[in-house]
Amino acid sequence: MADHDIRVLDESNFRAAHSLFRGTLHSAPATDERWEHVKASYDPGRAFGAFQGDEMVGTAQSWPAVLAVPGGVEVPTSAVSRVGVRADWTRRGVLSALMRRQFRDYREAGEIASVLRASEAVIYGRFGYGVASRGRQLKFDRHRVAVTPSAGTGGRIRLVDLDTGVALAPELYTRAGLTRPGMTSRWSSWWTMNLDRVLRYDNARMAVHRGADGDDGYVVYEVKSGMGEPHGKSVLTVEDLVAANPEAWAELWRFVFRVDLVDEVVGELRPLDEPVEWLIANRRAAKVTDVEDETWLRLVDVPAALAARRYAPAEPVVVRVRDRYLPDNEGAYRITPDGAERTTAEADLGLDVDLLAATYLGDVSFTELAHAGRLDVLDGAALARADALFATERAPWSGTYF
Repeated sequence: MADHDIRVLDESNFRAAHSLFRGTLHSAPATDERWEHVKASYDPGRAFGAFQGDEMVGTAQSWPAVLAVPGGVEVPTSAVSRVGVRADWTRRGVLSALMRRQFRDYREAGEIASVLRASEAVIYGRFGYGVASRGRQLKFDRHRVAVTPSAGTGGRIRLVDLDTGVALAPELYTRAGLTRPGMTSRWSSWWTMNLDRVLRYDNARMAVHRGADGDDGYVVYEVKSGMGEPHGKSVLTVEDLVAANPEAWAELWRFVFRVDLVDEVVGELRPLDEPVEWLIANRRAAKVTDVEDETWLRLVDVPAALAARRYAPAEPVVVRVRDRYLPDNEGAYRITPDGAERTTAEADLGLDVDLLAATYLGDVSFTELAHAGRLDVLDGAALARADALFATERAPWSGTYF
C-alpha cells in the first residue's frame, strides 16, 4: 500500500512545491524577488503535491493549452512542467502516482493530449510519452556570413523596450498562428516567465519587423560578450523568433546576422527543415552542431487524438495500440484518409502508445521504427501505407519551451 497521497495544491504551498522542484534540479530556492515573478505562474487546480503526512515529497503541474496537429487542427492539451520527486523518495511510486492523477484530471478537462520537455530522456517513455518533435542547433561564423540580398519590399526592423516588447509579443504570436504540427498556444504566465524574464534579467534584446500591413514578427536574442577575455568570442543566441510571413522571417534573420561586435550566431532548437542556410551566400559558415528532442507527447485519449488529426491519401491501415497506464486506450484503430475509428479487424501493425505519439505529428515514420525493431509488423505492406497516411508537409516543431 502506498505510503503517500496526492493532493491538489493551493496558494499556501505553491512556494514549497516550487522549492522542492528546484531542489530536484540541484538548484537553490527562488529568492523573494524571483518568487514574486514566479508565483502567478501556478494555476489553481493544476498543481499537485505528493505527501507523506504533512510533508511534501513530490510535485507536478501543468497549464491548459492547445496543440496544432497535422491538418491545421488545434486540440486541447496540457503542458506539463515542474515535475520532481525529492531525492530520498525516488523509486517508491511517487512519480507514477502523480502521473496517474494528472492523466485522470486531463481527461476530465477534455484535454486529449499532454506535452512536456524532459530533463532526462529515460523517464517519461514508461508513462506513454514519446519524442514527437526535435530541433537542431545551428552555429554561424559571423565573420564568414555574407547575407543574400533582400527582396526589397520595404519592411523595417526596430528595437523595442521591455514594456513595448511584453505588450507586442503575444499579439504577434497570435497573428503568426500555429503553423506547424507541434506548435502550442502560449498561456499568459508563459510570457511572464519567459519573455519578461529574459528582457528584464538576462540582458536580452527584442527587435520587431514591420511590414506593409503592420508589425508581423519579432526576434528575441541575447549577446554574451567575449571582449576582454583571451581568445573570447562574442556569441549572439536567438532565443525566440516569430514571423507571420516569409518576408518577416527572412528579414529578422538578416538583422541578426548584421548585429555588430558578434563572432558567432547560434540558433537553438530550430526546426529541422528551417532554410536559414539559404539566407547566406557561404553555406559553409553554418554548422549543425546538435539535434535534440523537443516535444514529448502523450496521447491521453487515443481515439479522440487519432480522430482529430488529418491524414494524407493512402490505403487504410489497422494499428493496434498498447497502453499500460491508460488501458481503455488499447485496441485496434482503422486509419483512412477520412479519419480514424476503433475496429475489430485484424491489425496490420502493433505498437506501444509512446511510439504512436512519436509518429503522430510526423517526426518519425513507421518504417523507421520497424527497422529499429520497435513495432510489430503483421503485414509488411502496411508500413508504406502507414507512412503515407501520417506524412506531413513540414517537420513538426514547437518553439515554445516551458
